[in-house]
Amino acid sequence: MRVFFDSSAFAKRYVREEGTDVVSLWCDQAAELCLSGIALAEIVSAFCRLLRENRVSPIQYRDLKTMLMADICDASICDLTPEVIRYSIAALENNVLRGMDAIHLGSALALNADVFVSADARQCAAAAQAGLRVVQV
Repeated sequence: MRVFFDSSAFAKRYVREEGTDVVSLWCDQAAELCLSGIALAEIVSAFCRLLRENRVSPIQYRDLKTMLMADICDASICDLTPEVIRYSIAALENNVLRGMDAIHLGSALALNADVFVSADARQCAAAAQAGLRVVQV
């Protein structure tokens, strides 16, 4: 099963918070982890914020980033392609979404994901409208 995670969901794999257990379960069930290329920058940005706010130490930051890079070495990472842009624009025209959220949705559709996992309610609604099986964490 191809499971797509947006940044808000996949970050829960590394930072314990509400939804972490559900994300871990879907990661374990996935035959293939799928992410948009923008997810990596968004997740590292979140790690950097934690470091700036002294919520993680420099060593913990390095460990978080190392775990992320190890996890994605065999994941399907979707680049920004004309197909993704087409899906993203359609999502924006038919839903109330931010641009980056639409890119995540467009990426999931381009990758033919079986499941879409996100912590964003509007994004989940748009994914369901697009025909994806949705898990909100």
